[in-house]
Amino acid sequence: MSREEHLIQNNLRKIEELKKQGINPYPYRYDKKHYVEEILEKFKEGKNVKTAGRVMTLRHLGKIAFAKLQDETAEMQLIFSAQHTKNFELVKKYLLRGDIIGVEGRCILSKTGEKSIQVEDFVFLSKVVRTLPEKYHGIQDPEYRYRHRYLDFILNPQKRNNLRIRSQVIKELRAFLDKRGFLEVDTPILQPVYGGAYAKPFVTYYNALERNFYLRIAPELYLKRLLIAGFEKVYELGKNFRNEGIDATHNPEFMSLEFYQAYADIYDMKDLTEELIKHVVKKVSGSLKIEYQGEKLNFSKFDVLTMEEALKKYADIDVNKMSEKEMKNLLTKKDIMIRDESRGYLIAKLFEEEVEHKLIQPTFIMDYPKEVTPLAKDHRSKPGFVERFELFIAGIELANAFSELNDPVEQRKRFEYELEQRQKGEEEAHPLDTDFIKALEYGMPPAGGCGIGVERLVLLLANETSIRETIPFPALRTKE
Repeated sequence: MSREEHLIQNNLRKIEELKKQGINPYPYRYDKKHYVEEILEKFKEGKNVKTAGRVMTLRHLGKIAFAKLQDETAEMQLIFSAQHTKNFELVKKYLLRGDIIGVEGRCILSKTGEKSIQVEDFVFLSKVVRTLPEKYHGIQDPEYRYRHRYLDFILNPQKRNNLRIRSQVIKELRAFLDKRGFLEVDTPILQPVYGGAYAKPFVTYYNALERNFYLRIAPELYLKRLLIAGFEKVYELGKNFRNEGIDATHNPEFMSLEFYQAYADIYDMKDLTEELIKHVVKKVSGSLKIEYQGEKLNFSKFDVLTMEEALKKYADIDVNKMSEKEMKNLLTKKDIMIRDESRGYLIAKLFEEEVEHKLIQPTFIMDYPKEVTPLAKDHRSKPGFVERFELFIAGIELANAFSELNDPVEQRKRFEYELEQRQKGEEEAHPLDTDFIKALEYGMPPAGGCGIGVERLVLLLANETSIRETIPFPALRTKE
């Protein structure tokens, strides 16, 4: 029997002993009167308190024992003693690190001046079978942390705080849009035709309808159907699913915000997006200046560059003076795989490889090649380009927006081009959605739309390097 198995058997035996003494280790409820943070903030010696939480550390010193109690808000010291704690023998014999307990007692200062609770009575609320890992050693292996996320949150205050930041970000995104008259809506997650992005979908079989459906890769085409239906400002905060790799900024299941406004264009979206990001950053961080991985980010001013200007500024590449062959040769020399030899694709690929990671301060990149954007309007003054921006911060793409294409004839041409790319082997090309084109034929008002990656925004505000640290339970390979 391993040491772990021996400890589990020993803990199970103790649970049975408590039950034989008429003590229920798993009672139904506890009348918790105070949170730990509240006790610490309003600390007054001699004050009676009643709280509950998890025992994080435990030290026995003869007729006295010291523990750290942690609840959702904070952690503080408990002092048990034979003199003051009426069930002190239970502490000595049965209390373990990790147990969830309820305590009643008085606020005192320890001999070292630490704010503490002198425990007069305590009850078991949940006895552990598996003892917690040592708190101060924590869990160092990221893979183990992700597989045992509950332990990660118990032992690591920073990771718990990431979850609070995520919750606050979502709350503030909603508050901003609600205040401006946007209607929150709920569109299908299971879709007969996926669309709205370049991505491979997850496929599932719908038994009742006897056909394949797809987990949505984006809500875009359904939100646009609502614009057609007469709703002028709509948004959705929800999960998308893309059957792709996992890295620092990608997870197959992720949360996005998409919002659309009738009678607006890309420039309205740029202003609205900047205002939205500033609102969230200020509310969550308390300032428009934050530090991220050693870089000082300033959200008080957003830079604006076209893709061509950014290539010239950050990579000294002037695509306006280069032929397709020259751009292709440059990419080939850098061992960059090319799937398309069109001019627009080559420009976009150069930008992706040479510039994106250099965009540290908040920067809008405007004017994208038509070949890489099937759902945006043609640029009103630059042939071959569309009205699109992406927002980059700390080298991370955070937002993507268009002047939305509402010409059904042009949309069909774009989809047919994507179909040609699919037939050539491009798996992520946009599928042909004839029902969406039919809807467009009834008329969609001019509109601007924007999508924001929620996990990536949380990543910046939590000062993390991987979105796996901002997702409560990230996707993992099956452990063999």
